[in-house]
Amino acid sequence: MTTIHLDAADLALATLLVLLNAGASLLLHLRLHRQVLVAAARMVVQLLLVGLVLRVVFAAASPVATSVIIVLMVLAAAREVAVRPTRRLQGAGNFRIGAVAVGLSSVATVVLALMTAIRPQPWYDPRYAIPLMGIVLGSVLNSASLGLDSFFEGVTAGRAAIEAKLSLGATFHEAVADLTRSSIRRGMIPIVNQMSAAGLITLPGIMTGQLLAGMDPIEAAKYQILLLFLLTGAGGFAAAGVVYMAARSMTDERQRLRSDRLR
Repeated sequence: MTTIHLDAADLALATLLVLLNAGASLLLHLRLHRQVLVAAARMVVQLLLVGLVLRVVFAAASPVATSVIIVLMVLAAAREVAVRPTRRLQGAGNFRIGAVAVGLSSVATVVLALMTAIRPQPWYDPRYAIPLMGIVLGSVLNSASLGLDSFFEGVTAGRAAIEAKLSLGATFHEAVADLTRSSIRRGMIPIVNQMSAAGLITLPGIMTGQLLAGMDPIEAAKYQILLLFLLTGAGGFAAAGVVYMAARSMTDERQRLRSDRLR
């Protein structure tokens, strides 16, 4: 397997594309040049720092170091899930929901993959566990944040209808059943679209990386199929988890709608 190494000149050439985008923004008065340049600089710094940290973690091959990195990744993803919705629970409610749903769904999916399909030795090998967790978290984050945002927006917009159902004797679960289903469905849309487009419209990231590294195309396709199935499972669990926990947080022991808990 041949690995093509990039040098500073290669990266400098690619940087010209970013500078061209910034220049076009100035010429067209889009007012995006500063955001583009800041985002590009931030991305470079972040990725180089991550690369340095992972070099140390990979060399150590320690389950403790691997666990620390994964916990930090989960907490960062939970924070993104918490802040993306327009409506939020008071206190750290969104973060708690995001941490539980994202943590359980992603960790369970990655551990299952490492111990059954991929089977590295040892099974917690950071060269497999950390990249796989990063890919799964990216999908889980989108599913969870979309589901949570959809549910809270639906509760706000449909408050009168939900309270009418409650006044007619429906339980809270029955009153928000349609909203729960639609919110979970919305959270699953990105991964469904990704699976539908894979191979026909796009070559997903992991398959592209393996092809560039010289892997046989059929073997790369197998890995991509496995990954997309893992993402589907994790995304579905995360979307359902955040929506059901959000629904639980919006009621009390008297089956009332507690919209006052949203801000």
